[in-house]
Amino acid sequence: MQWQEIRGHYPQQWLLLEAVKAHSEGDQRILDQLAVLDAFPDSATALRAYARIHREIPQRELYVFHTSRDTLDILERHWIGIQGDS
Repeated sequence: MQWQEIRGHYPQQWLLLEAVKAHSEGDQRILDQLAVLDAFPDSATALRAYARIHREIPQRELYVFHTSRDTLDILERHWIGIQGDS
């Protein structure tokens, strides 16, 4: 689904979303198709669900957004260095 369609189906809610199709343009991440994984009453509950799924399958492109947002402006951050356990 597109973001505007999702907003119509889930007004004023926190959503856990997965990018089904996405691409990058410059430093922006463009989400072409989204899947709604779940809706939540508050951001804390949504972020806990995000963290649980991300721990299990970190390759999934997940997002938490509130449907009050008109657009999804996502700035990509490129990490330089070694990642690992500290």
